[in-house]
Amino acid sequence: MPITSKGFARYSLALIIVGLLALIGVVAATIWLVERTQVYFEEVVEAREGRQAAVELRNLLQDAQSSQRGFLLTLDDAYLEPYQNAIGRIQPAYDRLAAVLAAYPQADEPMAQMQIDINDKLAELSQTIDLAAAGQSDEALAIVTTDTGEQMMTRMRTLLDAVIAAADERTFNGIVDQRGAANALRIVALIAALVIIAVVGGAAWMVLRYTRELDYARSEVEALNHDLEARVAERTTDLRRANEEVQRFAYIVTHDLRAPLVNIMGFTSELESALSPINALVAKHPEDSTDPVIVEARQTALEDLPEAIGFIRSSTRKMDGLINAILKISREGGRALKAERVDLTDLAESTVGAVQHQISDSEGEASIDIATPPVFTDRLALEQVLGNLLDNAIKYRHPDRPIQIEIKGRQERDGRIFIDVSDNGRGIAPEDHDRVFELFRRSGNQNVPGEGIGLAHVRIMARNLGGDITLKSNPVHGTTFTVSIAPDLRAIARSRA
Repeated sequence: MPITSKGFARYSLALIIVGLLALIGVVAATIWLVERTQVYFEEVVEAREGRQAAVELRNLLQDAQSSQRGFLLTLDDAYLEPYQNAIGRIQPAYDRLAAVLAAYPQADEPMAQMQIDINDKLAELSQTIDLAAAGQSDEALAIVTTDTGEQMMTRMRTLLDAVIAAADERTFNGIVDQRGAANALRIVALIAALVIIAVVGGAAWMVLRYTRELDYARSEVEALNHDLEARVAERTTDLRRANEEVQRFAYIVTHDLRAPLVNIMGFTSELESALSPINALVAKHPEDSTDPVIVEARQTALEDLPEAIGFIRSSTRKMDGLINAILKISREGGRALKAERVDLTDLAESTVGAVQHQISDSEGEASIDIATPPVFTDRLALEQVLGNLLDNAIKYRHPDRPIQIEIKGRQERDGRIFIDVSDNGRGIAPEDHDRVFELFRRSGNQNVPGEGIGLAHVRIMARNLGGDITLKSNPVHGTTFTVSIAPDLRAIARSRA
């Protein structure tokens, strides 16, 4: 049975709706699963911090006690070195553990008792060491043999072991939950991919069938009667219009799935504008009115609807940002690179100059030390790499110190060029060193705006330039990104060709 224009339009509209629903479903499910994964990850990080603090405190207490006993038995000052190294770190280690456990009220009493035991144990250690150093070893050993200090150590070890065990269990459960969320995300993506493939396949089949029918009709018209030029011209015009309709619907299927998002934004603005007369109507009634209808209307107009509109705006902005981020990554991957002679010192100076005002505003400074010959590479891509790294150094600066940025360049024996961009910012946790290069993944406190695409974009560009990017970082000294590039991009382009 041939497909009519109206039938084609209905089928195309149905496919668009199915594809739109699949897109909305996968975006909503992805956002929810990503947020759940972030929650699980934060739980794992918190558990690991608690475990590290408990292990550190336990080891320091054991080192201090072992050092004290070694000194009492030998009276050799060399045995006091572990004690002296540990004694000043015990209280900070306890404070770190207490900060992690502050969110758990059930830990308040045991932690308070541990503080008492730590103070008493440190007093005992200091007293016995002072007695032994003064030649009163018997009195010092008498204090040790009372087992009071050992009982305090036992209580503290028991509590710390319990904290470590609970942290291990929480870490295991968090990892299991993350894996579950990742598996669910894969399933959602697979289902959505199958639906979209089915939609695109159905649309392609329908377009091909409709096109074949149009071509057949055109051939039939041309073969009917060559003498009736007017009739042929009329049928040709009809066919041309039909072809334009096919192209229009094909464009809708392939490009206009984003239109509903724009509609949502527009209708949200209209809904927000519609609140003004409602608020004015509610304002005419006294705030202390006891009419339940007025009370409910006031709450709806002043609280519920603005909150719902805000959530819709936030969700649409986030979805739009994700789409733009993916488009940005895909465009960069497809951009043709242009190799040209680039002086790295000049390029670094111009890149730093673009952000110098921001560095100066923080009373900071930037230094450049590049000892490499000129390279043949894509200037725009390399400028974007350095620009992204400098923007990150400024964006994630440490709040307690001025910005210090160093750019160094070197050439290894194999000819590869390495550029180090170092800052004294807030650093990146060790467990995030790899994940910060993943798309939509960010590290640390999310107190600055961003979509999590900058470093992923940088890695793609660095690899396009025949190299890669790595990092070294800690919260004390900041972060150093090392970008490697090929000295001559033309050779790589020829080998790829």
